[in-house]
Amino acid sequence: MPPWIWMHSFAACVKAREQFGRPIGSFQAIKHKCANLLVEVECGRSAVDHAGAALAGRQPDAPLAAALAYVYCSRAFTHAAKECIQIHGGIGYTWEHDAHLYLRRAKSSELLLGPPARHRRRLAELAGI
Repeated sequence: MPPWIWMHSFAACVKAREQFGRPIGSFQAIKHKCANLLVEVECGRSAVDHAGAALAGRQPDAPLAAALAYVYCSRAFTHAAKECIQIHGGIGYTWEHDAHLYLRRAKSSELLLGPPARHRRRLAELAGI
C-alpha cells in the first residue's frame, strides 16, 4: 500500500480520536510526532526518486543511491509504523485495527531485504569510507 494512503487514514484518526474531551491532533506532542513522520516519509520519497532516476539514467552512483534509499526508507517505515500504533492507542495494538500490519510489513521487508546495518556497511564501502 502506498504510504500516502495509510498516512491519510492516520491523519483521519488523529483528527477524530478524542482524549480529555479534545481531538488528540490538537496536542502539541502529537503535532510534533506527525510533522516528524511527514518529513521522514517525504525525505524517503525523495531518496527513492533520486535512486530511480540514477538507475534509469545508468549513472555510476546508482548503487550508492539505491543503498541510501533503502537504509533511509527502512528506518523511516519502521519508525512510522511504530508511531502509528502508539498514536492509535489501545486499538492500534489489537488485531481489529490494521496498524499492526504496517509494522509487520516493515519488519518482514527488513528480513527479506536485509537489515539496514548491512546496507549501511555497503553504503560506506561504496562511498569509500
